[in-house]
Amino acid sequence: MKRLIAVVIIVLSAKAAAFAQQGLQPTIAAMRWGADYKLHVKLANDSDYVVDVRGLYHTGKDLFIDTTNNSATYYPVSLDKEFVDYIKSKRIYNDDSRADSLAQPSYKTLWSALHGNLGGGYIHFINCMVYALESQNLRLTDPILMRPSTKWKPKPMTSTYKRTRKWTYYYPNTQQLALKEYKLRKKTGDLKDLQGVPQPFIDLFLSTNQSDYEKLVANRRMREVAQIELVKLLLGAKYLGEDQIRYISSRVLIAVMKYNVNTMPSVIIFDDYNAAVALSLGVNGYKIEKIVYSDGEVVTGTELEGRTELIEALIKRINEANERVFRKKLQLYYQRKK
Repeated sequence: MKRLIAVVIIVLSAKAAAFAQQGLQPTIAAMRWGADYKLHVKLANDSDYVVDVRGLYHTGKDLFIDTTNNSATYYPVSLDKEFVDYIKSKRIYNDDSRADSLAQPSYKTLWSALHGNLGGGYIHFINCMVYALESQNLRLTDPILMRPSTKWKPKPMTSTYKRTRKWTYYYPNTQQLALKEYKLRKKTGDLKDLQGVPQPFIDLFLSTNQSDYEKLVANRRMREVAQIELVKLLLGAKYLGEDQIRYISSRVLIAVMKYNVNTMPSVIIFDDYNAAVALSLGVNGYKIEKIVYSDGEVVTGTELEGRTELIEALIKRINEANERVFRKKLQLYYQRKK
């Protein structure tokens, strides 16, 4: 029988984050379910937190891994210290005037620029882009992303010009424009720039009108706003010039280098296994930091070992699937260069 896995991403309170900034990264010591949908989390520093499960981030009951290699599996997890340090050292190397020009990032596409700067796979591109947008280190309303005013018209008039001539930015910045662009591109089979984007991002984008989007912004639901903005930006990716690509890439790098690695660990709750799993994104993909079982005191060690093996296998499958998405994206990029 297929297991249904309810996944919950916990964003713990600012009070706990304040402790993290003192230099120690808190770890989860225990977790238990209480009454009225309350989740009790105990940290290694003896701090206790009670969180309403209904208010947490849910990804659904089915763990979906796209076997077509068209959609990455995304978790909004913290960045691993090793990955952040890797980006910082890589950045220093790229800024070195003695660096081999062949090692420099290509700014022909947004994907190639960020892959050259970040390394890793497509999930690193997604996570870092979303983080930059969510933290507002990258703002899509920045002047450099606005199209210059011009009376120039191509002769003969092209379908692309007709479709984009009313755009204020290099990407469709309103939901009306973006949804129209998506539908037209889908009809013509031209959605390669969205290949690899997690399907929940696409679904959220498609189900959100302009009024809904403005409510998300007003309510500071920045994670959802960032996911929608990523889709809109990628719909305009092929219209970006080198200046815009360099700017976006630099803002994402700044966001990553400013990232506080001492934030609270991201915790995913696997209900079927009664497990709290602290995850981070490392150089090679998602990495399990710690697993704590709510019923660990009443279940045999053999059963807990079996659950741990299953969870580790799931994360391994996700990383392998995301790697296939990355390889497919890389192949598409090199096909374009020919």
